[in-house]
Amino acid sequence: MKQSTIFRVSIATGALAILAACGGDVAETDEGAAAASDEPAIIGERQSNFEGIGDAFKVIRGQLEGGAPDFAAIGSAATDINERAQKITDHFPADTSVDDGYDTEALATIWEKPAEFEKAAQDLVDASAEMITIAAGGDAAAVGEQVKAIGGTCKACHDDFRLDTD
Repeated sequence: MKQSTIFRVSIATGALAILAACGGDVAETDEGAAAASDEPAIIGERQSNFEGIGDAFKVIRGQLEGGAPDFAAIGSAATDINERAQKITDHFPADTSVDDGYDTEALATIWEKPAEFEKAAQDLVDASAEMITIAAGGDAAAVGEQVKAIGGTCKACHDDFRLDTD
């Protein structure tokens, strides 16, 4: 195997591990169950927002796995992540945790430690903004490293604020 191919495979493998932590499983409800419950609409909105973040990570991962990444697609996906990340804290009004009986993975820790939760969300905003800048530079290795940084922000938030259902 050529050295450049080995490099791309090692970057993609590391990125896949980080992205797996970001995408995660998001609790889904079918329309019938949602209509039958008294679940606040905001829970579905935040789940959809996180699914969108996961989908954008898949775009970036797919670009890194290919031989010639489309940096415009990476930048666009990073912009999507950034815009969605800016909405995170607005999607968590009080009394919408798993402890409140809802089909969600949101732990009460979100409301018990609001400053820490806001910082975790801001870390994703900052890391995705940096990805936008890096993607514009066209350096696949730098994009791969920034994917790890973004993934680290996802994992840190999940560790403290998300119910581990695995």
